[in-house]
Amino acid sequence: MLLDIQQVSKQYRKGFWALQEITLQLKPGIVGLLGPNGAGKSTLMRILATISQPSNGIVSWNGTDIRKSPDELRRVLGYLPQDFGVYPHLNPVEFLQYVSALKGLDNSRIRPRIMEILELLNLHDTLKRPIGSFSGGMRQRIGIAQALLNDPQLLIVDEPTVGLDPEERVRFRSLLTDLSGERIIIFSTHIVSDIEATADQIAILSKGQLLTKLAPSQLLHKVQDKVWSVIIADHDLQEARSKWTISGTIRREDGLQLRIVSDHSPLPDSTKVSPTLEDAYLYIKTTQEGTLSGSIPHNI
Repeated sequence: MLLDIQQVSKQYRKGFWALQEITLQLKPGIVGLLGPNGAGKSTLMRILATISQPSNGIVSWNGTDIRKSPDELRRVLGYLPQDFGVYPHLNPVEFLQYVSALKGLDNSRIRPRIMEILELLNLHDTLKRPIGSFSGGMRQRIGIAQALLNDPQLLIVDEPTVGLDPEERVRFRSLLTDLSGERIIIFSTHIVSDIEATADQIAILSKGQLLTKLAPSQLLHKVQDKVWSVIIADHDLQEARSKWTISGTIRREDGLQLRIVSDHSPLPDSTKVSPTLEDAYLYIKTTQEGTLSGSIPHNI
C-alpha cells in the first residue's frame, strides 16, 4: 500500500502557488501534516482526495496515476474535510444511509456496516437522536463514520479537532490511533499537541512548500540542546521577541520566564531544558522558511 506524491504543485491564479513541488511517499500509519493556516495543507488534501487536480506533478496510488484513474483511489478512500456538514434533522442512521447512497455503496449490505461503525465510535446510544442535538465532538465522530463506510485504506482528515473542547480532542486523537492499523491516515492540523499524540511521521508545510518529513523522535533530536530557559524583566519582552524564537512565556514574581529555541545560549544565565515537538516545529519553521525559494514550478 503506497501513496506516492511526486513534485505536486498547485497554482490558483497567476503568480500565486498554493503548493510548490511537494514530494512524499506515504505507507500505512498516521502521517501528521503540520503547518500554519495558509500553508497549503487543505489544498494538498483536496488533491489527494481527487476533488482538485494539481497544476503540475503526479499522485499515484499503488502505482496508478489518480488523475487518469481516480476511481482506483476513490473506492478505498475516506475523507473528512474541514468544512464537513450534516443534515441536523436526520439521525445518525438516516444520515449515513444517505451518504452511502451518494457514494454508490451496496444498499443491501450497508445497514450492518452502519451499525458496526456507530458501535465502534460509541454512538450506538444516539441512533434516534437528530444530529443537530449532538456536541461538536459527536458531530466529528459522525464525520469519521461517513468516511469509514467503505472501510477505506486511505483516510484523510482535515483539521478535525478545530472547535472541540480538550476532552473531545483527546477522544478524537485516540480514535485515530485505534483506526490506524493497516491503513494510511493523513491528519492535517496546525495544533502541535494533536500531532504529538497520534503521528508516526510528521510532515511540516510552510508557504506551500515541504520543509521536512520525519518521525517525532527525529524532530526532537533536531532541537536537542537548542532549547533554553531564561528570566527577563517585563520591559525587555519586546526586544526578546525581536531577537529570539520564543515558544513559551510564564509570568513569575521575579520577571518573565521565557522558553527560547536557539542554536546558542541567548543569555549568560540561560539554562538548557528538554525539547518538545512544539519547540522542534518552531525551530524547523524559523530556520528553513528563510531558505524557501519562492520559485515558480515549471513544466506545467
